[in-house]
Parts: sequence; structure tokens; C-alpha cells
Amino acid sequence: MDKKQTETNKKKDFSIILDFPGNKNKKSKKKYVRSDKKSFFGIKANGNVFVGSLIIILSLLLTTIIVGKPISEWFADTQKWMSNNFGWFFITAINFFLIFAIILGGGKFGKLKIGGQNANTDFSTSAWFAMLFSAGMGIGLLFYSVAEPIMHFGGTPFYNGADKIEAAKTAMGVTFLHWGLHAWAVYAIVGLSLAYFTFNKKLPLTIRSIFYPILGERIYGRWGDLIDIISVTATMFGLATSLGVGVQQANAGLSYVFGVEFSNNWQIGLIVFITFLATMSLVLGLDKGIRRLSEWNIRLATALLIFVLLVGPTLFILKSFGQNIGYYLSNLLTLSTFTESYKGISEASHWQSGWTITYWAWWISWSPFVGIFIARISRGRTIREFVLGVLLVPTLVTFLWMTVLGGSALHQELLGNHGISEAVNENVATAIYHLLENFPFTNIASVLTILLVGSFFVTSSDSGSMVVDMLTSGGKLDSPVGQKVFWASTEGIVTIVLLVGGGLTALQTATLLTALPFAVVIIIMCYNLYKVLNHDYNKIESLKKRERNRKLAAKIANDVEERLED
Repeated sequence: MDKKQTETNKKKDFSIILDFPGNKNKKSKKKYVRSDKKSFFGIKANGNVFVGSLIIILSLLLTTIIVGKPISEWFADTQKWMSNNFGWFFITAINFFLIFAIILGGGKFGKLKIGGQNANTDFSTSAWFAMLFSAGMGIGLLFYSVAEPIMHFGGTPFYNGADKIEAAKTAMGVTFLHWGLHAWAVYAIVGLSLAYFTFNKKLPLTIRSIFYPILGERIYGRWGDLIDIISVTATMFGLATSLGVGVQQANAGLSYVFGVEFSNNWQIGLIVFITFLATMSLVLGLDKGIRRLSEWNIRLATALLIFVLLVGPTLFILKSFGQNIGYYLSNLLTLSTFTESYKGISEASHWQSGWTITYWAWWISWSPFVGIFIARISRGRTIREFVLGVLLVPTLVTFLWMTVLGGSALHQELLGNHGISEAVNENVATAIYHLLENFPFTNIASVLTILLVGSFFVTSSDSGSMVVDMLTSGGKLDSPVGQKVFWASTEGIVTIVLLVGGGLTALQTATLLTALPFAVVIIIMCYNLYKVLNHDYNKIESLKKRERNRKLAAKIANDVEERLED
């Protein structure tokens, strides 16, 4: 490319670096070098974020270990208290996030590109979808795809009558609510904010960078450290919840296939082994490790999906897929704004505490991890492409997955086969394996499911550890190996302690506690992102208008000159 063409491309690239509303085009002279100042055992980190996060995490773990059995009751009581007093806040916030994401994707900012108008994508579209889907949902899809529709089939606040058909439709609608647009809207907002501030504004890939419009250079001080500490803590406990769910299901699968009841020590060993695999994947890096594993995840998941679709009630699945989506969309407003407020006047109700509120907290606590990961792999995509890709495609794939597996389970219930519901009541983690009992090649399908659980386990763990590395190292895209090993190991330890100390309730409570402050962080994030996008859009349009006026003036001058010559 010649010099003239290069200059032309530069003129067309209307990226604005560190040009924020009210900044008057001042460029930041401060470099985020604190991550290089402290080094111990191969770890180079922002000391305040590293140590602060570790203190909070260790405090909860030590409390769990020291208190012992009574901690389980505390976790249960705390979960109820959080849900009863702050459930309304989670519901309001999550609906706002969805509306805001739709506005960003469908509005005037859609043509803006992450990384600048000339930026190229780092990964193919298929690899991009594979990675964001594996990171965004993972193990939970396998754990709840069969169990959740069956549990809702037994009764929800939306329908608890005798009509089994209506109960089945409601069960799938509520499941879609928990796994659909709202979850991915949270990821889309956090991911887009991080991607834009990192690749367009050249700020570190950490949550603190998004607060530059209101904090300015103070993001490099204590306020920024506090934001990143909240992010690390939320990420760690959100991941621990998912990994705890995963190890329970893997353990249940192994017990089912081999007919042996494995102890808690076996679950601990399983966590240690999979954490080791995740660490190896993390050390190999984003392209060689995480990307390849994510693509294998999709292949294994596709194989299981096609298997159940072909040997299961194929016609029922195909017909119900569209109807399930229609029910979800037509009842979305009612489902998503339900708060149990009137029922709470006359009687205590904990349905929403155990379901919707827990899910919203789960997605919010996962959003720093998934958001940073998605941001890292999304350079070169327009905002419209990003929002549509993150919001719609994974949602539709998730709905298909839930319809195939959950719908097949409901089909068995409607036929009068209650084996799956009995298994769910006994041990939720075994639900998918009892579903596979109704189809041929049960053992092969069960082994495939165990492999898929393990694969999702590894990709969630390695990508989550990569994000924690970034946050504690000041946004480094590739932190030292020692730090990768440290945080991947810590993640496994957190999962083990919480799982042994309080089970799934402890994991869910830890998620609620960390999701509440981070929900506030995301709300402020929305304001900052809109402010910067609006500023950049107006500036780009102004530059384009000047360019058009310059070309028009040149054309008029040229026409006048030609007429004079004539």
C-alpha cells in the first residue's frame, strides 16, 4: 500500500482516542504501569486489586471452614433475606439492561465499529460464536436443560392448575425467561462497554476503564481499584457456582454409568483434575487453548443435540420449538416484571428467591468474566453486529437446546412416564441421564454427556481465570504463567470449600452477595457508555459533514473553473 493510500485510510478512520465528553480533547498522559511494580513468585499484579480481592475471597472461605455446619443455615437465611429485600432491584435492573441493549443495537450507534472504522476481526464468526456461547452459558445448560422444565411443570406462580398442556407451556416459557434475552443483554452491555473503551479509547481491559468519563484519571487510583476488586470477587463466586453445578452433574453421571456412589472426596478430586486441565488450557493461550476447546464444546453439544432430536420425539420437538418461542415472546412483559409482591402480603413465598432472582444474580455475577472475555474476542465488529450476535444468536441456540432436551423430558411426563420427575426430586444432577434412559445407546449418550460437562467445565474455568488475571494485572492481555496458575487454582479451591461447606445454597448465596454491588456498577456503566457513544457519534458525523462540504466545495470550484475555461 502506498503512502497516499495510507493517508486516505487514516482520514476515513474516525476513531477517537481518549476524547471524552468534557475532556476538551485532552489525551491522558498517565500510563497504567502499576501492574509492573510488584512481582512475587512470577506474579506481576496491581497490588491493591490482587491483595484486596484475595482478602475478601479468603475471608468468606475461612468463615465457611471455621464455622462449619451452621454456615449452611446462615447461607440459606441470607439468600432469603437478599431475595426478599433486593429482588425488586434485580428485576428492575435486568429489564433496563435488555431495553438499553436493544436501543444500542437498533439505534444510530449501530454503525460504529469496535476498534475504529478500519479495524479487522481477530476471529471468524463461527469461532466467535463458539467462544462466547461456551463462556456465556456452559455447564448450566446441561444441568438445568432437563431439570428446570420438569420442576416448573410441577407448579409455578404463573400456572398451577390441572391442565397438563398449559403447565408444560408455562414451564418452557419460564425456562426461556431465565435463559433468554435478559441474560445475554447483561453480557452484551458489559462486553460492549469494555470492548469500546479498550479498543477505541486505548484504555486497559478492566472494568475501571468504563468509568473514565466520570472519574477521569482517578480510575488509576483507589476508586478504580475498588471497582476491579468488586469485579474480581463477583467473577470468582459466579464461576464457583457454575463449577459447583458442573462437578455435581459430572459426579452424578459417573455414578449413573458405573453404578457406584462416589463420595465428596471424589468430587473434590474431580474439581482438582478439571482445574488442572483448565490451567493447561489457560497456559496454552486464547488461540491454542481456549478457542480450540470452545470449538470442541460446540461439536460435542451439537452431536448430543442431534442425537436426542433424532431418537427422541422429533415431530413434537420441531412443532413445539416455534410455539415455545411464541409463548415466551407473547408473555415476556408479564414474566419479566413479576415480583410476587401481592402473594407476599398474605403468605411467605420463596419461589422467585430460588429461581428468577438467583438467575439474575448469576448472570450479573458472571458478566465481568463473560463481558471481558467477549470484549477480548470482538474487535472489528460493528455495534449492531455485536449486539445482534451476542443477544439473538446464542438466545436462539439456547432455546433450541432447551426445547430438544427439556421438551423431550416434558413429552415423557405428558405420556405418563414420571421417571424423570422422580429423579429430579431425588437428585437434580441426574435428570439428563434419566432422560437418556428412554432412548437407545443410553451408555454412549451418557458418556458423551459426561465429556461435554467436563469440556464446558474446563472452558468456563480457563476463560474465567484469564479474566481474573486481566483484572488483577491491570488489563494485561497476556499475564505471566505464574499468575494464571495461581488464579486457576484459587478458583478450584473456592468451589471446593463452598461446595463442601454449604452445597449449592452456599454457592448461590455467594453469587447474590457479589451480584448486588456489581448490578449498581453496570447501571453506571450504561450511563458512561451512552455518553461516550453519543459524543463519538456526533463528532464522527461532524467530521463526515465537513468532508462532504469540502468535496462539495471542491466540486463547485471545479465546475466554475471549467465554465470559465469554456
